[in-house]
Amino acid sequence: MQETELLPAPDVAGTSLDGTKIFTITAEENAALCRSTGVEPADDGSAHPIYYYIATQVAMGKTVAGVCETCEFDVEEGPMMGSSGVRFQAPLMVGESYRVTGEILSLVRKLSRKLGVMDVLTYRLRLHRQADGTCVVETDNVWVLPRKELAA
Repeated sequence: MQETELLPAPDVAGTSLDGTKIFTITAEENAALCRSTGVEPADDGSAHPIYYYIATQVAMGKTVAGVCETCEFDVEEGPMMGSSGVRFQAPLMVGESYRVTGEILSLVRKLSRKLGVMDVLTYRLRLHRQADGTCVVETDNVWVLPRKELAA
């Protein structure tokens, strides 16, 4: 099957991923996470940087299954993480509460030698301080959704 013959991916660009949950990084959870990675919690009250991913995924407006459903993809087929890039405007802080805004940027259908037909999903999430709304983190995540059902 030629790439030009592929049916287009669902048009999901612009779908909101704004969350309604508030995510708070507790001192206890941060300490446990830090120690599990072999480091001690920071003395300045900053949280482990991996919370950019944890907080955005937990508090975004859709579950992983919900994002997959939006893309007309069955989560049981196994979405794969392609990449995650992050830009910090400020460190994440223990005891601080955050809310998430975001949206799907694109869903592009491609042909892969290894996976066959696949969709590449790109979405952006931002963490805002609940107290004043300041955006402190922005992340672009890319998932690969193998489309076994579309194989030639």
